[in-house]
Amino acid sequence: MNKLPSQVSEALVPLFEELPLSRALECLIVTGASQPALVDCVESVLQDRALDSPILQAGIWLFIDDLDRSHQICQGIDNATGSFWHGIMHRREGDFSNSHYWFNQVGDHPAISAVGGYDPHKYIQAVETLSVDTEDVDKLETGVESDLINLQRREWETLFIWSATEYQG
Repeated sequence: MNKLPSQVSEALVPLFEELPLSRALECLIVTGASQPALVDCVESVLQDRALDSPILQAGIWLFIDDLDRSHQICQGIDNATGSFWHGIMHRREGDFSNSHYWFNQVGDHPAISAVGGYDPHKYIQAVETLSVDTEDVDKLETGVESDLINLQRREWETLFIWSATEYQG
């Protein structure tokens, strides 16, 4: 993630060493708690002033699948970027109608077109369809699921880089 501002990138080194993007966000729908070691790592990196932004913190908690903490933060962010993180969070908890609602609040966010090949509402529908058709959405069993997880990573990375550029602490 070399497009991050240097202070943000440096602050996140311990987290990305513990959980590289290539291993993160593996669940389309999060069903369990975050790993305690990852929670500890995030709590540690968030002490850095470069990450002193609710926008960045909402994304970081989503990165380790801590939907509750991300949601608490998103609820206090009243702008399109906060709505974007909020929409992702609700999709990842399987609350698809609420996810659509929040993406309707996002509007024409610059990060949407930057993701490439991405329509948030079609993506929500694809995840919902897969969750209905698959007993265990946590497993990488199909090419479709793998493609959706790769898109989820691209979505997170694009929005996080955009957020870091716009809102770093």
